[in-house]
Amino acid sequence: MGAPAALNNPYEGNAYAISKGQQLFEQYNCSGCHAHGGGGIGPPLMDDKWIYGSSPAQIYLTITEGRPNGMPSFGGHIPAEQVWQLVSYVRSLSGLEPAATVSPRSDEMQARRAEEKK
Repeated sequence: MGAPAALNNPYEGNAYAISKGQQLFEQYNCSGCHAHGGGGIGPPLMDDKWIYGSSPAQIYLTITEGRPNGMPSFGGHIPAEQVWQLVSYVRSLSGLEPAATVSPRSDEMQARRAEEKK
């Protein structure tokens, strides 16, 4: 099933959106199935093998409509703005976003003062 051509990511190439998407990926427990992008119960997101396509529109539809055999539908549960942020982050995992917009370290690895650590 192809995605409508008019479905464009308003956050493509946006470093802030990628960072927010990374936070949402953890908050919505996407890592529970995708193991921080390396794959687990769900497929890996760090390679170039995309079952349902790697375009922003295709990833958006995967998140909102779900897919057979495991990927639930999150449409109506996650606001569209957050879905697009997740799309940007997921695409960044496999190098599909411009390198200049992607942090070289995850938020968990950023240096913080001791009193700010989780």
